[in-house]
Amino acid sequence: MKFSLKLLLWTIIVLAIALGFSGFYFVNYVFETSLEREVSQALDDNSILSFAFETAALNVPAKYDILQDNTIEEIASNLEKGGNSTSRLLRISDEQKNVLYASDGFDADGILLEQTNENTKTYRIIEMAGGYYVQTGVVLNTLDRLLYLETMRDISDVFRERELGFSVYRRVTVAMLVVGTAIMHLISSWLTKPIRLLTKATKRMAAGDYYYRAKQISGDELGQLTKDFNYMANALEENIARLEEEIQDRENFVAAFAHELKTPLTAIIGYADMLRSHKLDEEKSFMSANYIYTEGKRLETMAFRLLDIIVTKRDEGKFQKVSAESIFRYLQDMFQGSGQQLVYQYEQGMVWAETDLIKTVLINLIDNACKASEPEGLVEIGGHRTEKGYEFVIRDYGVGIPGEEQKNVVKAFYMVDKSRARSKNGAGLGLALCAEILRLHNSELGIESELGKGTRVSFMLPDLERGGAYEANEG
Repeated sequence: MKFSLKLLLWTIIVLAIALGFSGFYFVNYVFETSLEREVSQALDDNSILSFAFETAALNVPAKYDILQDNTIEEIASNLEKGGNSTSRLLRISDEQKNVLYASDGFDADGILLEQTNENTKTYRIIEMAGGYYVQTGVVLNTLDRLLYLETMRDISDVFRERELGFSVYRRVTVAMLVVGTAIMHLISSWLTKPIRLLTKATKRMAAGDYYYRAKQISGDELGQLTKDFNYMANALEENIARLEEEIQDRENFVAAFAHELKTPLTAIIGYADMLRSHKLDEEKSFMSANYIYTEGKRLETMAFRLLDIIVTKRDEGKFQKVSAESIFRYLQDMFQGSGQQLVYQYEQGMVWAETDLIKTVLINLIDNACKASEPEGLVEIGGHRTEKGYEFVIRDYGVGIPGEEQKNVVKAFYMVDKSRARSKNGAGLGLALCAEILRLHNSELGIESELGKGTRVSFMLPDLERGGAYEANEG
C-alpha cells in the first residue's frame, strides 16, 4: 500500500474514532443533564404532592380518629385531577403496602415500594409501555396513618432526544468523514509529493541516468531528505566519473605498457637476430650490442619503477627524523659529473621522512629537470623551512610543460614528448612513482611550468610530532 494511502487511511481511522468518542460524550452529556433535570423535577413534584396530600388530610372534618381509606382515595383523585392528567401518575398504598389508589396507567411493580422507608426518598427510571418514566417514592405520616406515595413522570422525550442526537451526530460524522477523506487525500498527496519525486529520481538513477536530480519543493524534513539525496547523487556521480576515469587510465596504462615493452623488445630481438644470423664487423657488432644493452637497461628501469609504484601503493612509511643537509649532500654526490649546471641552495633543518623514498623522489625530479634542459643547462635545487614543514624545490629552465598537460604528467607511462623521453631512456614512470611516495608522506607535487621558460616542481614534507600519525624514530 502506498504511503499516501496509509496516511489517509490512518488519518480517517483516527478522525472516525475521535468523532465517535466526542459525539458519544457530547450527546450522552446532554442526555445525562436532561435526565438529572427531569429526576429533580420528579422529586420536586413528589414533595409538592406530599405536602398537598398532608394539607388536604388536615382539612378533612374529624369524624373519625384516623384517616379513612375512602378519604385517602378522594384526596388522591383530587390531587391527580389538579395536575396534568397526561403526565402526573400517582399511587398510594397503606401501612401493609396494599394499594389504596392508583392512577390509570400506573402499572409499575412494587420493587421501589419495598425500598421506600420513612427516612429516605427513593426513585428509579423504568421502561414501561414503550416509554420511560421516573418513579419516585416517599412515606407520608398523616393523622396516625403511615402511607406510601409513589409518582411517575414521563421522560420519554429525553430518551427520544438522545436517540435523535445520536442519529444526527452519525449523519454529521459520516458527512465529515467524507469531506475529511477528500481533504486529507489532497493533503496526503501534497505531503508525499517529495517522496514520489525521490522515488522517480531513484528509478531514473537506477536506470543509469546519474545526472537526474530530485526537485526540492519544501523546506521541512522531506525537503532536507531531498537535498541530502541530491548531495548523495552528486557524490555518486563524482565517484562514478572517477571510477570511469580510473578504468580509462588503466586501459591507457595497459596500452602504454604494451607499447613500451614492444619498442625495446623489437629492437633487442632485431639486433640479437642480426648478431645471431650475420657475421658483422667489430663496429656494427658493438653498435648492435649497445642497442641491446641500452634497451635492456630501459626495460630494467621500467620494471623496477613499476615494482616501486606497486609497493608504495600497498606499503606504509617508516618515518625518521633526518637532516635536510644530509639529503642534499647525497644528491650532490649522486649527480656529480652529470654534465648539467646544478646549483644547490638550502636551509638547515630536520625533516620527517622515509629517507630512501624521498631520495628517490628527488633523484627522479632532478633527472627529469636535466632531461628537460639543454646540455650544461642550469638546474636549481633548494629547500627551506616553512611554518608547516620543509619544502623542497627543483627548478629548470628547459622546454617546459604545456598547461593542459600538467595534470597528466603524474600518470604512469604519460610522457609530454615521447620521442625526447625515449631518446633519454625515459618510460614515463618517474613522476607517477614520485606522486605515490609523496602520498605516503601526506604530501603532493606542486608543478608550475611555462613552455620555453622551464618548470618549477616542489613538495612539502609536513612536520610530525612524536607519537602522531606515524611511528617515528629519530635518526
